[in-house]
Amino acid sequence: MPDVVIVNSGVANLASITSAFRRLGAGVVVTDDAAVVAAARRVVLPGVGAFGAGLAALRARGLDRAVADAVARNTPLLGVCLGMQMLCEGSEETPGVAGLGVIAGGCRRLPDDVRVPHLGWNAVTAVSQVGLVDSGVAAFANSYALLAAPPGWTPAWTTHGVRFIAALERDRILACQFHPELSGAYGAALLERWLSGARVARSAPVGEGPEPGLLPRVVPCLDVRDGRVVKGVRFQHLRDAGDPAAQGALYESQGADEIVVLDVAASPEARATQIETVERVRAAIRIPLTVGGGVRSVDDARRLLAAGADKVSVNTAAVQRPALLAELAAEFGSQCVVLAIDARRTEGEDRWEALAFGGREPGRPDAVAWAREGACLGAGEILLTSWDRDGTRLGPDLPLLRAVAGTVRVPVIASGGIGERGHVEAALRAGADAVLAASVFHDGDDTVDGIKADLSLRGIRVRR
Repeated sequence: MPDVVIVNSGVANLASITSAFRRLGAGVVVTDDAAVVAAARRVVLPGVGAFGAGLAALRARGLDRAVADAVARNTPLLGVCLGMQMLCEGSEETPGVAGLGVIAGGCRRLPDDVRVPHLGWNAVTAVSQVGLVDSGVAAFANSYALLAAPPGWTPAWTTHGVRFIAALERDRILACQFHPELSGAYGAALLERWLSGARVARSAPVGEGPEPGLLPRVVPCLDVRDGRVVKGVRFQHLRDAGDPAAQGALYESQGADEIVVLDVAASPEARATQIETVERVRAAIRIPLTVGGGVRSVDDARRLLAAGADKVSVNTAAVQRPALLAELAAEFGSQCVVLAIDARRTEGEDRWEALAFGGREPGRPDAVAWAREGACLGAGEILLTSWDRDGTRLGPDLPLLRAVAGTVRVPVIASGGIGERGHVEAALRAGADAVLAASVFHDGDDTVDGIKADLSLRGIRVRR
């Protein structure tokens, strides 16, 4: 009998949660068989995507009844992200669709005066003297949340525009809005306590912890070709920069908040992203992973999510067929969909065009308008690369960044031109929610922790 049975609802990143438990030495089985769930010693209900689609997938296989029976038997149960929301009575995301009803109350959309989806690292504040959840910083990816603690449950809280539930505990049930499997050492310790039943030894007074609020991210990028990290200038003259799994693990150890893997050969050569590379990187890291290159359909994205990606990035395929963004968001949720834009300044003007096919062809005439349209179609994040600055280390294109960050309500990742620590601060103060860099890390000229230490000295709060 395995230690953990993970419910395969068909709308989850199974590789991340499976890898997390296997690192802890647990035997894991992934199943969509209700009978296996019914016999499980411990049950995990993960999930990404839309509330209604997730529940439809559960009910189609009888897994809703299997999870409810596990709760009735007091089987240890862990619900993660959408898994937690499906345990609730309902959600504004899909009105009229009933949840499993294990947790009283319905999920509400986060307010419009903050970036939505809520993507990245935020504080978790525990309020119980004894429990599984400790105060710390965890990785979130949600647009909806439970705002009130139901009677009989012990909550932990976070804040993004409004205070909401980060986690709930009752008896042998743990429900997390954040992703413990993607929350580094903090999340690994929580999963280990859930496995063992141990309670946390608190290092801070109850109700105290890190200051709430979404933290800016520092994101190393691994441009991959033929299974190797490469780097060049404006995607040309590529040179070898190492093994992607080893590089990802190194950057996590330095404090990276996320890893981006872009297969720079996939779109030009019309071949699928290298699934094996994604699997190896996922097995090596415990933080969020975004993957792009060659994503042309929902099935392409599903394969990447199954291999270990948490978000998929699309560029050329979305330029050619914008409806792809809506299709991906409907299937997996906007928090999984990143629109990558390679923007090149129009000579003599404060305008930028969006390029396609690795910069070799024009895509859309107005990159700022394309970002706005993409967000309306369903992209939950914009990965904005300045083609003019990529690989040059001359600093980010701040007018471009301000223009895009000011026109969309989704998070924006600034990419291109990062060559020194002050460039990261400048990008964040210009409106970026995250800053992506490559050569400055690959060449050993700086470290993630070094950049974060500098940001702290400059008065910008970061995860450390």
